[in-house]
Amino acid sequence: MNKYTITIDLGGTIVKIGLLQNGQLLNCACLDSRLTLGLASNLPRIQEQVNGLLERAAITSDQLTGIGLAFPGLVNPLENRVISTNEKYDDACGFDLNEWMKERWNVPFYMDNDARLAVVGEWCAGAAQGKNNVVMMTLGTGIGTGVIIDGSLLYGQHFQAGSLGGHFVMDYQGRKCSCGNKGCVESLASSFFLPVIIQQHACLSPDFKKQGQSLSFKDIFRMADEKNPDAILLRNECLDIWSAAVITYIHAYDPEVVVMGGGVLKSKEIILPYIREKVEQYAWCPSGRVEIVTSCLEENAALLGLDYCIKQKQKRILP
Repeated sequence: MNKYTITIDLGGTIVKIGLLQNGQLLNCACLDSRLTLGLASNLPRIQEQVNGLLERAAITSDQLTGIGLAFPGLVNPLENRVISTNEKYDDACGFDLNEWMKERWNVPFYMDNDARLAVVGEWCAGAAQGKNNVVMMTLGTGIGTGVIIDGSLLYGQHFQAGSLGGHFVMDYQGRKCSCGNKGCVESLASSFFLPVIIQQHACLSPDFKKQGQSLSFKDIFRMADEKNPDAILLRNECLDIWSAAVITYIHAYDPEVVVMGGGVLKSKEIILPYIREKVEQYAWCPSGRVEIVTSCLEENAALLGLDYCIKQKQKRILP
């Protein structure tokens, strides 16, 4: 009997639900995240989409190897429990997802941090195949990281090692982040903070600031291409912050390759050469150059990572 998996990527903007067989994505469904309403309000919609995928494929739950969930916060994958959130699905810490999943499908359940699962996806099926030391940086609604060292996924004592790259401090006197710290990468150069970044910027014009609530990084990069001076200034500052973060990850984790992913990488033709140049200039890598590449799997990386983890039938990923 064929075995399938259902994988759910609970993103900051989009919730993506995939049906996979033998590591191949057969079908998927997408929902707006509605993250400010919490996890509980999203679960009935997710249940409906999961059941719809199964029904359309004529698959019953007993044909599932398992169901997996990628969550944008700190996760204990041994217990499938959310440890901490960061203004995203803030009710998740008190919710028993093990019981919720069991009541509906009664199949094995696996859960982990979304960026950690994205690096697993790229490692087993994408841009980092064949590498033993990998960092992935996701530039989306927030900024996440996942790390593989010597062929093992990095967890640490409290399941947060490698996952907090968006909260490395770039400016200790900088803007307060939603995590409580000051000057984090995420508070200085993420989509989540972009309206605040624009409104508080001392050098942007009043006319540009009036548009701040409606601008995305896609808009910023487009306007910079059109030679808008405000957009060029803002774009280049964010590029510098992302570059400094990547250099810090290289110094911290000593990877062979850094994989860049997330929605902001739609502008990869600008982002990648810029970061590569900064890494070449400033990263201390006397023994060899670190590759900077884009994700092969793009928005499906965490879905493929979940599929791999479910099939491993263990909570810590081994080579």
